[in-house]
Amino acid sequence: MERILIPYGEETVELTIPDGHPCQVLAPRPAPAAPDAAAEIRRALAEPVGCAGLVEAAREARSVVIAADDLTRQTPVELIIPLLLDEFNRAGVRDEQIRVLIALGTHRPMSQAEILAHFGAEVVRRVRVINNPWQDPAEMVDLGLTPNGTPIEISRIALEADFLIGVGSIVPHHIPGYGAGGKIVQPGLSGAATTGATHYLSTRTRRSYLGLVENPVRAEIDSIAARAGLKAILNVVLNPDGSLVRAFYGDFIAAHRAGATLSRQVNGAEFSAQADIVVAGSHPCDIEFWQAHKSLYPADICVREGGTIILLTPCPEGVSVTHRGMLAFSALDAARIDALIQDGTIADRVSGALALAWAKVRERARICLVSGGITDDEARQLAFEPFGGLQEALDAALRRHGPGASIHVLPYAPDTLPILRA
Repeated sequence: MERILIPYGEETVELTIPDGHPCQVLAPRPAPAAPDAAAEIRRALAEPVGCAGLVEAAREARSVVIAADDLTRQTPVELIIPLLLDEFNRAGVRDEQIRVLIALGTHRPMSQAEILAHFGAEVVRRVRVINNPWQDPAEMVDLGLTPNGTPIEISRIALEADFLIGVGSIVPHHIPGYGAGGKIVQPGLSGAATTGATHYLSTRTRRSYLGLVENPVRAEIDSIAARAGLKAILNVVLNPDGSLVRAFYGDFIAAHRAGATLSRQVNGAEFSAQADIVVAGSHPCDIEFWQAHKSLYPADICVREGGTIILLTPCPEGVSVTHRGMLAFSALDAARIDALIQDGTIADRVSGALALAWAKVRERARICLVSGGITDDEARQLAFEPFGGLQEALDAALRRHGPGASIHVLPYAPDTLPILRA
């Protein structure tokens, strides 16, 4: 028998694979971490990609907004932002002229205790750190439509800054291909209407854009970021344990694409054939199912038609703090959800688009859920089969698929890009 440990919140869960069942573990490659993370960030700032250096570019700025990832990302903002502040100081911009705007997308606001823990004491002492007020229409500015028809609603705080810079980490993502880059603006600093439109766009032609760096959603995101005046980004590629591999500073498109190339190398995991059963752990996207669902798309790539996906996730905050109404329609089939989005019955297009994406995965595979934070009733409202333990779920799937059933295990599913070998 083979025993595999899978992260589960602050703990690990052991999974036993019985003899006679071929098993492959798919995970990001153990890329060497930078020996000195701060030195690597300084190197990136000294070697801008596609634009002038930060000090030169910010000399005329009188107000700066640093848009940064919230607690749902591993981005080491407590290390990055003080180094950015020092660069802005060198350009003549004082700390009191700078604000950090937490790029929530449609996530819940962070508490003051969470802000201190996530951003660190130095950042909180030096500059004001505020949640993007995406739920307040008065704080969103209507910039019209993109050529594709997406409504553009952007944070007033961001638009009024002389210099807007984004901080994020580049990982494979099912909606725009990869995270970070212009995504710090859309959905990070956008209103719900904008985010709903781009999320829905991601469901139009395929189940997922995971790992496809150039795609219609990324093009729309980049267009919106340009309209918002995003001047530069500092993005990082991380190991599964959150350690920094490499940093990229520069133009929000050019630097992001350079980082995405490395992310594919770090996060890619080759496999030779789809499996009957895929076990997917949600680490590090554990806080709620709104994050943990990212495990489904890499699992979808490597499960065969008619197979079983077993999702292991703690979800201490349940399904979604800000989109709980989606439980009313998440169990519907894909065609029905799509129709309800189009006729306006589902007004929250953000949650509608995600429910549609989940339904498309369910069309190919049965989804089993093992979660201490989601009740059995909630799991059934998501059209998932609940189980009390991971081994129980695997044993049930093995009985379903029979002798010799193949298994893939993705311990870090949200950050894994399965690549089918030719």
